[in-house]
Amino acid sequence: MVDFARFLPLSNRPHDDESAVTSDRRAAIAAVVDDAARLTASASPDRADGLAAEFARSARLADAGAAEFGALDLPRLAAAVREGKRRRTGSLVHAVRALLVLGDELGRQPRIADLTLGTVALYMATSAPFERRAVVAGHAIRATDAEWGFGHGPMLEGTQVEIVRFLVGLSDSAPRPAAGSA
Repeated sequence: MVDFARFLPLSNRPHDDESAVTSDRRAAIAAVVDDAARLTASASPDRADGLAAEFARSARLADAGAAEFGALDLPRLAAAVREGKRRRTGSLVHAVRALLVLGDELGRQPRIADLTLGTVALYMATSAPFERRAVVAGHAIRATDAEWGFGHGPMLEGTQVEIVRFLVGLSDSAPRPAAGSA
């Protein structure tokens, strides 16, 4: 008898520990807010508050009409996100995009976890505007500086930040065909 059962979704193949798998993105969003606090701390005091307020609004974590928001409020915002209601991947996308913009404003590189960038890239590969989805459709996408990738088809690759920046609309530089796959 052919052993086809191992290819079925409900097969008896060995399972990895999946206890940490969740759709709740609170921890990842809080980590992004923590990094925004780190980045704004490097700005001049007169500029830091405006950058922090713009980050919080762009990340959709603070109301546009809310009371004065400053750089010192970012750690409190991170704690509120950690302890608050569940957050979805769409919220994580807004936070990561806002952090990348903040990094651009300050000329500094944000520190974003590989898993967070991979999650954002995978989500945006199916949710980005049509013209960006069309570029990556029918391709496998692989980060050259991290251990994540997804999709099927000819390989497109780039650094994880390059891939995410393209998919969230901060860059027009799309992932490139893998070397030797032309």
